[in-house]
Amino acid sequence: MEPIPVIAVFDVGKTNKKLFLFDENYKIVFERTARFLETHDEDGDACENLDSLRLSVFDSLREIFKHKEFDLKAVNFSTYGASFVYVDEYGKPLTPLYNYLKPYPPELGRQFYENYGDEARFALETASPVLGNLNSGLQLYRLKYEQPEVFKRVKYALHLPQYMSYLISGQMVSDLTSIGCHTALWDFGKNTYHNWLSDEGILPKMAPLHPADSVLTAEFPGSTYKVGIGLHDSSAALIPYLVSFNMPFVLISTGTWSISLNPFNQTPLTADELKQDCLNYLQYKGSPVKASRLFTGYEYEQQVKRIAAHFKQDEIRYRTINYDPAIAARLNNQPALQATENSGQLQKSAFEQRDLNSFADDVEAYHQLMIDIVAQQTISTNYVLNGCKVKRIFVDGGFSKNSVFMHLLALAFPHLEVYAASMAQATAVGTALAIHHAWNTKTLPHDLIELKYYSGVQSEVV
Repeated sequence: MEPIPVIAVFDVGKTNKKLFLFDENYKIVFERTARFLETHDEDGDACENLDSLRLSVFDSLREIFKHKEFDLKAVNFSTYGASFVYVDEYGKPLTPLYNYLKPYPPELGRQFYENYGDEARFALETASPVLGNLNSGLQLYRLKYEQPEVFKRVKYALHLPQYMSYLISGQMVSDLTSIGCHTALWDFGKNTYHNWLSDEGILPKMAPLHPADSVLTAEFPGSTYKVGIGLHDSSAALIPYLVSFNMPFVLISTGTWSISLNPFNQTPLTADELKQDCLNYLQYKGSPVKASRLFTGYEYEQQVKRIAAHFKQDEIRYRTINYDPAIAARLNNQPALQATENSGQLQKSAFEQRDLNSFADDVEAYHQLMIDIVAQQTISTNYVLNGCKVKRIFVDGGFSKNSVFMHLLALAFPHLEVYAASMAQATAVGTALAIHHAWNTKTLPHDLIELKYYSGVQSEVV
């Protein structure tokens, strides 16, 4: 029996780290979950253990080669963003992999913006809201001023996906999906690195830019498989939709964050949009993706706990609450109490202000929670819809399985087709699709994504 041609994808999130093997039809034929060890940086802050990460990659490859039923054609990587590995000329990491949630020194932030323009103007130029260490470029600035001797020894600053690719290819490169994601590194108006990198002597420490769909050769003698250069996970998750649909759409990717992504909106960000946590990504083909973010998943979890405690119910119950149009109509006819963009409270749900004693039961309270969340979502998604004719909204992730959320969202956008989208491991599949041309002789499949349509007119699944 001939071995199955496969691609290996390392999908490294903050909490879940997985290895997938996909066949030529993008079906999972092997899956492994890995646990990487945590360590601490010099300040005592928790961070990923780079040695554990490196060993896991090599151990995983060795395991794949033991499976003679697979013919490894390619390897690619996707990871969370805003994380640099600083390597010397021999490729050895010089620092821990600092956590992007590490607090940024206020005085250093002030120094940066005093030198390179006020926060609002700089944020517009780089399409990056002011986010401290989440602006990974400012991590480089911090390294230069807090650890100047280490900074001098840095050959390249590699975003995490490209570091993982380097482990296999031995080649150090940069990728636009990592560079162009709220990093404060990229000038979106000039379509090149921002001039502050040259002024600070940082530009030479950025590895050569390669297209996100390019491939390298493995450095191990006798290896014939191709090595992708890695992608930022948010951009990777969008690829299956770009491959599958030509008609303009918005993807609302839901989880801890609810991110509205519009790859068809090329309008520049405004100062108001930046204040409301909008930003631009660069997708794998290099064009901008306008995005807006809400911390909805976290807020949802907190408020569901409050409802369950108040009504003495099990939280699990709320995973399967069905939409009740009568309850929704009654609640929607009541005076509005919702956070709006004008109040500056878009990231806070109005529900936390509500008195749970005013609800007849927990189902009614739950519907009100979802009404308030969808009110936020509507405002946030409208930011990326403005200035672009979009026909469809796709929702993936946790809320795509939530009947109440999906019905209410369809009601909020009656002029658009609203779909719950379902596909297994969208980020990993997108990472594999990015280098389809390099390993797969079959045509791109057209059945990657399952869609469930919700009608805003009839308020029922069709």
